[in-house]
Amino acid sequence: MPLRFLTAGESHGPSLTAILEGVPAGLAIKPEIINKELARRQQGYGSGGRMKIEKDTVQILGGVMAGETTGAPIALLVQNNDHVKWKGKAIESMTAPRPGHADLTGAVKYGYKDLRPALERASARETTMRVATGAVCKNFLAQFGIIIGGYVSSIGKVQTDFGDMPYEERFTRAEESDVRCPVETSAAKMHAEIEKTIHGKNTLGGVLEIVALNLPVGLGSFVQWDKRLEAKLALAIMSVQAIKGVEVGDAFNNARLPGTQVQDAINLIPNSAPSTVEGSQFLIRNSNRAGGIEGGISNGQPIIIRAAMKPIATTLLPQPTVDLASGTESPTKYERSDFCPVPRAVPILEAMIAFVLADALIEKLGGDSMNEMKPRFEALRKATLEDLPMDNTSYIFWE
Repeated sequence: MPLRFLTAGESHGPSLTAILEGVPAGLAIKPEIINKELARRQQGYGSGGRMKIEKDTVQILGGVMAGETTGAPIALLVQNNDHVKWKGKAIESMTAPRPGHADLTGAVKYGYKDLRPALERASARETTMRVATGAVCKNFLAQFGIIIGGYVSSIGKVQTDFGDMPYEERFTRAEESDVRCPVETSAAKMHAEIEKTIHGKNTLGGVLEIVALNLPVGLGSFVQWDKRLEAKLALAIMSVQAIKGVEVGDAFNNARLPGTQVQDAINLIPNSAPSTVEGSQFLIRNSNRAGGIEGGISNGQPIIIRAAMKPIATTLLPQPTVDLASGTESPTKYERSDFCPVPRAVPILEAMIAFVLADALIEKLGGDSMNEMKPRFEALRKATLEDLPMDNTSYIFWE
């Protein structure tokens, strides 16, 4: 069964919910695992006042018994603490759409008589449940040694040079930074840039990097357009609010170079790991410009995704718009929001990538339980000469 999830709920409604279907039986999961990821989503310099109100914790309502998944759909719920301020109260009408938000497009599409229904559902508050479902997926992947982490590489005009810093060190250091940047000098500059933006009553965007480590070769496929792994990852990333661009590996830099400077050369080395057959020879890469995916299939290298997040639409500084009720040009009215959501977006993008990769791994392994999947994972074909016997004979494909 393919992995899938649906979310429901509004930004200021009573609660947010999600249904995650397709998780195999026998996966240990506790609310604390999900709550840890929910807490990460609420941390980051540049967040707005909503984060001081909400202390997100999950209730697992179905699909888990005695601390383990049953194979049935998993039902998750997070209460909105801010709802008490809205319940049963008259809310001022919203008739002036914000440029860059779903206010105007939502009203045109659904015929709303007020803009708030678009705001309520299009709001990034919805990502709470993406992080909750993603936490389950990250926990599933961790059972196979697969790690997903992320960090901020730029905010505004401040960019970071990571040098040779290992990815796992980047993940750790990022969590120690209030802007989720693992390089202290860059983090300080980002913090100052956000502070300047707050004082200027504006918003700020940036670029995030999400990396998946220890993936097997063979996730995804080239046989149909919608089975390509990078296509699924791009869809998941681009579905997140305010994300307007994505690249796999060094895609945009590669576009400027000749082909011989872009590919990742394949080399052969003997493998010394005692757990493998003596004499095994692995095919390895000394670079990863492809970002871990070739021909729509994972190649065993780290999968590297970069996402560009625009400055969000809601600004304290008024922007020109049209009041749809009066039919006159007027400035926008402020709705509580972040000044810079980039640091908080890291766990959201991690969650979406975890979902896609968990789905791809489940499809590759098959089976309905962890007990079935783990032996199959160990038996997966590897990039070794022993696992890739060639006939080395001529064929007539069509007669």
